[in-house]
Amino acid sequence: MSGNGTCIFGEVLYDVFPDGQEVLGGAPFNVAWHAQAFGLSPQFISRVGSDAAGDRVIAAMHNWGMRLDGVQQDPGHPTGRVQVSLTADNEPAYTIVPDCAYDFIDSAALPANGGCELLYHGTLALRNPVSREALHALKRENSGGTFIDVNLRTPWWDRDAVIATLAGMRWIKLNNHELGLLVPDGNDMDEAIDLFMRRYAPELLIVTLGEAGALAVSGTGERVHAAPDRKHVVVDTVGAGDAFASVVLLGITRRWPLSLIMQRAQSFASAVVGMRGATVSDMAFYQRFLDGWEL
Repeated sequence: MSGNGTCIFGEVLYDVFPDGQEVLGGAPFNVAWHAQAFGLSPQFISRVGSDAAGDRVIAAMHNWGMRLDGVQQDPGHPTGRVQVSLTADNEPAYTIVPDCAYDFIDSAALPANGGCELLYHGTLALRNPVSREALHALKRENSGGTFIDVNLRTPWWDRDAVIATLAGMRWIKLNNHELGLLVPDGNDMDEAIDLFMRRYAPELLIVTLGEAGALAVSGTGERVHAAPDRKHVVVDTVGAGDAFASVVLLGITRRWPLSLIMQRAQSFASAVVGMRGATVSDMAFYQRFLDGWEL
């Protein structure tokens, strides 16, 4: 599978922290940003406002070497923003502004790319019917599998819409709390995972477990658990799951064994939580992974 055939669809926004610092974010954007650093050159498909924030997004993408042909500009809706608050243990809470440009990704303005070998998206972009239709249009042109990263932010998700979207997904990632919301009839996590696998039959399910790491379950029954290094420093956990997903995406395209995917994904996510925000603009941060993984 060629990494250059990867399409990433969904929100791009600014995470605004309590001290006023603004960091580029949005789960799919974070994944695209990391994937670019790892050499995948994905096509990021989103929409920004015709405003100063949107100009900054486009400039940042250009400076990072990212493709811009999938980014639309919206004259009527602002670039996305999320107010981030942090609890005493550095866990983030989010106030997500509605009716942002990424809610209105236009199916008529999608790039004519002939389909994607791998399509990655989250669930937040499903909250608006305009962007939801654009995603469906992309899926109709998708020549490969789809990777969905479940991201349930109250009140911006609809259970029926998410359940319907899970059908036919080749790769699925969610956290243990989201697993409980989607499979409330499981008496414990193992039973919930078994029920989930029977209902949706993905090739791969990844359940992130916070401080306990992450668990991967394949359609063939293989299970791999990755635990974080207890010595890593935590500044905030914003974007940790996206960092993890970016390496899973990389591993899928590079056809790494599942155990290697999980080990490397956990290692990279542990490094990201030591930084402020979800994206890092210094390539030196990535170099030790590029060197160690021989990319």
